[in-house]
Amino acid sequence: MSQANALRAPTAQPSPASATQHALRPELDQAHVRFIGLGKTYLGQQQPALQGIDLNIRRGEIFGIIGRSGAGKSSLLRTINRLEQPSQGRVLIDQIDIAPFDEERLVALRRRIGMIFQHFNLMSAKTVWQNVELPLKVAGVAKAERQRKVRELLALVGLQDKHQVYPAQLSGGQKQRVGIARALVHDPDILLCDEATSALDPETTASILQLLRDINLRLGLTVVLITHEMAVIRDICHRVAVLDQGAVVEQGEVWRVFGSPCHEVTRTLLAPLQTKLPAALQASLRADPVSQDSAVVLKLTLLGEPALSELFADLGGRVRLLQGGVQTIGTHALGQLILSVQGSVHDTQQLLDRARCWAENVEVLGHVV
Repeated sequence: MSQANALRAPTAQPSPASATQHALRPELDQAHVRFIGLGKTYLGQQQPALQGIDLNIRRGEIFGIIGRSGAGKSSLLRTINRLEQPSQGRVLIDQIDIAPFDEERLVALRRRIGMIFQHFNLMSAKTVWQNVELPLKVAGVAKAERQRKVRELLALVGLQDKHQVYPAQLSGGQKQRVGIARALVHDPDILLCDEATSALDPETTASILQLLRDINLRLGLTVVLITHEMAVIRDICHRVAVLDQGAVVEQGEVWRVFGSPCHEVTRTLLAPLQTKLPAALQASLRADPVSQDSAVVLKLTLLGEPALSELFADLGGRVRLLQGGVQTIGTHALGQLILSVQGSVHDTQQLLDRARCWAENVEVLGHVV
């Protein structure tokens, strides 16, 4: 049985009920990877590592999975190539349940799913060329085809001049580029990234993210990425799911989740990306106004570029911009403003109501004189 046929063998036709469900939810037909009621409990542990996971990962997108250490990120990722067998629920790839796959179909499946790791997993005694070529040798690919493929992949990741070098002679970023080339040798449809930039410095991380973005666009791969680095999710992913204690607590487009996080875990994870208040302002904040001249300090998160003059006029009184900026996530602008409002005819609740007409999220930080 061929690799393609092993993965795409005929399956039972959907029931009328499920066909109706698909008609009502067309995104299910677009899902490249789908988790349905997924759970995983390891032997000897009472607390499940995963519970009730329902997610759809679209074909061709870069999908991020974030969460605290121990939240279940790696366990979830490894169910996609069935390195982890779920205890409950199903994993569907191209609408096919992979649970009943025998060894032959699992081998075919895993060749269609590339994987890159935090610590590169290169063989120190083999050259860059030999590390990339090895999976092709194991698969019995002819020498001429192996050479063509390795040459193309080393050019793709920018290492064509390093083919005779050993891993010990490479930088961390170069080692990860070898890992990416090796993950692509079987022309996968899906690329799994397990903390792929966690061992790299910021400059090298940026170059690896750009490479992954280029590969996603050029090859049309679906990329599933787990990380604890929120900046990585912001810079590369289209959508994100937040895990806590094995469950999905929030999911959606990255710009919207980052702009208006709903769950406390998400807000905690995103805290390092938030601009800190200047020390002098932080020290001068009071919970309640100390006089009639006190100004209320508001923090606004805006999905889009704010029209400041109109916003200030709507709030009334003397409005000062204490801190602010606009960043771009994907194709969306996300603004964050710290304002003080003094002498407005509107009370604090009215100011909040007016600010919410402009902003996705509004918070009273305190009062200053």
